[in-house]
Amino acid sequence: MTAPDAGSDHGLVDIAIIGGGINGAGIARDAAGRGLKVLLCEKGDFAEGTSSRSGKLVHGGLRYLEYYEFRLVREALIEREVLLASAPHIIWPMRFVLPHSPEQRPAWLVRTGLFLYDHLGGRKRLPASRGLDLAHAPEGAPLRAEFRRGFEYSDCWVDDARLVILNLIDAAESGAKILSRTCAVSARREGEVWCLEMQSGDGGTQIVRARALVNAAGPWVQDVVQGVAGLNSAHNVRLVKGSHVVVPKFWSGPQAYLLQNADRRVIFVNPYEDDLALIGTTDISYDGCAEDVAIDEGEIDYLLGVLSRYFKAPPHRSEVVHAFSGVRPLYDDNAENPSAVTRDYVFEVHGTPEVPPLLSIFGGKITTYRRLAEQALRHLEAWFPKISPEWTAGTPLPGGDINGPFDRFVKELAIAYPDLPRKLIHHYARLYGTRARGLLGPARVSADLGRHFGGDFYEREAAFLRETEWAKEPQDFLDRRTKHGLHLTAAQREAFASFI
Repeated sequence: MTAPDAGSDHGLVDIAIIGGGINGAGIARDAAGRGLKVLLCEKGDFAEGTSSRSGKLVHGGLRYLEYYEFRLVREALIEREVLLASAPHIIWPMRFVLPHSPEQRPAWLVRTGLFLYDHLGGRKRLPASRGLDLAHAPEGAPLRAEFRRGFEYSDCWVDDARLVILNLIDAAESGAKILSRTCAVSARREGEVWCLEMQSGDGGTQIVRARALVNAAGPWVQDVVQGVAGLNSAHNVRLVKGSHVVVPKFWSGPQAYLLQNADRRVIFVNPYEDDLALIGTTDISYDGCAEDVAIDEGEIDYLLGVLSRYFKAPPHRSEVVHAFSGVRPLYDDNAENPSAVTRDYVFEVHGTPEVPPLLSIFGGKITTYRRLAEQALRHLEAWFPKISPEWTAGTPLPGGDINGPFDRFVKELAIAYPDLPRKLIHHYARLYGTRARGLLGPARVSADLGRHFGGDFYEREAAFLRETEWAKEPQDFLDRRTKHGLHLTAAQREAFASFI
């Protein structure tokens, strides 16, 4: 008689991480690169929740200054420079135009905020802020005539979901075991280790024993503390819903806009995917299940209404081509206004030097994820006293080892592949950086790339994503690893889903 299947046993690791968003991915990369044995499990696809539904900015958070979050803004501004250097293919500078609206924040307050923003974080790579005469500057051309004065400042764009994947690739290359669609079911202490039981998408059970457990579950952080580990938490997470719409780009130039609304919220209007615009966010308290979050009609009306107040020819409701919502798991500091809730992060450790720890993360933002990872491992140093030194600040992410300006790299790639369309070369350079050569390999003409699914999407890229980036389901390929889904028809998306 054979014994029942006990499932897969991953043996003993130093750290088991629950959650495959930006915080979990950053900690996995940092820890694995410092010699620790790491396993990470994610119940869905990587970055499927909050980390692919952001405003897609690496920024200091200009508006956080009025809530006196000076430490957080300074840290984020410093990190902005670090991240820009580490991944120039998926992070790049962007100039933001802020039309002055005197009935909201006065001009002197905006100028003061921009002065602090320029100087708090040791800005080196990005140009300083400046005033604009919108009546004559080209940036003012799409704006209504009453907005004659404004300001311009720098921040950075980021492909948020790809940032998560690049951290996971680096972690895996350092030996980390990365599991998608694998849900943490229960965890219990057994002597000096945690025994974590996980369930994979096919229903199979997997077991790992870990000297430390890291809870980077984002909106589900308290579910892990209480439901998985059976412990109580002294902290609360506050869910804030942020929604965005995507419309055709309706102005000329590379600049983005930051608009002040009458309720003191600010709305970003950012260039997106060359010919589109990303508009958001809404910042609304959310009490439902994080899995069920979705934009509602009132939010769409709200965002389009702000555009109508500022632009001469704003987009109409019928022009919305895509919309999405995400839940931000913010540390609950009891702020009444959802926009005022801190974007800082807090750690909670259950354990003593003799008892294996559970480290839980409350809050955080994309820009500060790398520093958060360093701080998380500092909280675990009592259990890992021989851990190697911090290393990520000066190390590029996969594909980010580009020598010189990004545009020069694109030209060099185009020279290496002269018979491929320049637009396609730019796409590969943007998403994969120096890894693009590994994707393209011996391909020389479009026919070498296999089946064409539409837009710039070919079979060779799909295979690369499946083999090197854990892509399995259609949305992994079309919506998170890439944004091809925005450029394919419904029939083309369906055809690709049938292909895989």
